[in-house]
Amino acid sequence: MMTLDTDSQIQSNEKRCSVCGTMKPFGDFLRRTGRRPGRHGRRGTCRACRNGKAAPSDASARLMTDPRAMAVVGGRSEGQSAVDQAASFSAISVSDGTIVPPVLKKKRPRKRRRTGNVQKRHAASAAVPEPAPPKREKQSPTDVSFLRPTALGFIRMRGKTDNGRRWYQEIEPELAYILVREGAAVVVNRHTIRRLYSNKEFRQLILTRDNYTCRFCGKYGDTIDHELPRAKGGHTTPVNCVCACYECNQLKANRDVDEFMGMLD
Repeated sequence: MMTLDTDSQIQSNEKRCSVCGTMKPFGDFLRRTGRRPGRHGRRGTCRACRNGKAAPSDASARLMTDPRAMAVVGGRSEGQSAVDQAASFSAISVSDGTIVPPVLKKKRPRKRRRTGNVQKRHAASAAVPEPAPPKREKQSPTDVSFLRPTALGFIRMRGKTDNGRRWYQEIEPELAYILVREGAAVVVNRHTIRRLYSNKEFRQLILTRDNYTCRFCGKYGDTIDHELPRAKGGHTTPVNCVCACYECNQLKANRDVDEFMGMLD
């Protein structure tokens, strides 16, 4: 009973290598993925044979010393060691005195990757590639021809207040063109422009540009006046705004510059 238990334990914990023919524990064989643990859950070739370090088994040694086996094998081929040759014929039966070579498995032909139409690929590679069309340069911030109204017929304008809060509104395309031409805004994209200055920044810009000097009388000025009044179509842009003193600003009111200068004379 002890012998049977021992034999069953050996059979359950060992496996015969398909190359060297020796019984080895399961730990010497690689696992098969997706299989249950056991004899069939391990690969048929041991780790030593996979790495090319297998020692010749008893059957292999017998074949290497048997002249009849060597006659069947036909001698070693170039580059093949005696160990490899004996391992390849380890399953030969010599029980009745006859040597029968085992049936060797044929290697599977490698699948060739589909390369498609080779002629078309060679023709495409031989053809001279057409030059790529030149990339469109980025629009100029002052190019009003780049602007396009939205589906509702407006141009979006955005800016910021003196406190830094951003605002957004929709304006007529004609007003957007004027603001861009007179330096008060820049083009962001096809449908959007951006105001360059807040109210506080714009006032500081005009006064600094005119050196705090009234454009009409030459005295000290700290206010801003529109040369073309807003009532007659003028806009708050650097081109249309000048520095003026308080008296001239009040006297000019909604008059044109020529009319107001004639009144001063």
